[in-house]
Amino acid sequence: MAELQIGDAAPDFTLPTDGNGEITLSQLKGQKVVLYFYPKDDTPGCTTESCSFNENLSLFNKMDTAIIGLSKCSVKKHDKFKNKYNLTFPLASDENNTVCETYGTWIEKSMYGKKYMGIDRSTFLIDENGKIAQIWRKVKVPGHVEEVMQAAEENSKAA
Repeated sequence: MAELQIGDAAPDFTLPTDGNGEITLSQLKGQKVVLYFYPKDDTPGCTTESCSFNENLSLFNKMDTAIIGLSKCSVKKHDKFKNKYNLTFPLASDENNTVCETYGTWIEKSMYGKKYMGIDRSTFLIDENGKIAQIWRKVKVPGHVEEVMQAAEENSKAA
């Protein structure tokens, strides 16, 4: 499958979320969406990234931008993670990897010489029309949320 590019339609999905919810990407049309893929709940980088998005949520809301965190963790793990850090945006559970594979974030990784499959920390900014406005792959957590915020703001001005 070809890798997603800026300008492509963001592939739609419906996934279970924390709190026994469900989220469908196409139902968010009309506002921007930050869809960030992260490897695992309650690990240092993922916690920092999620808390940083949460701390800046009011600024994203002012730009009419929804945030969705997505990992392979179960809904039950998401509930614990959200409660522990008071996260207030939906965490989607992609336990069977379909969305990760569609977005090209399920990749071969290597740690200490061992190869394994895992989520490539990636973020997609999706515009009001459901098109991909920006893509960040192999995200480094420090400064990332600020970068995404700036892109969302620039996207607001362009609209």
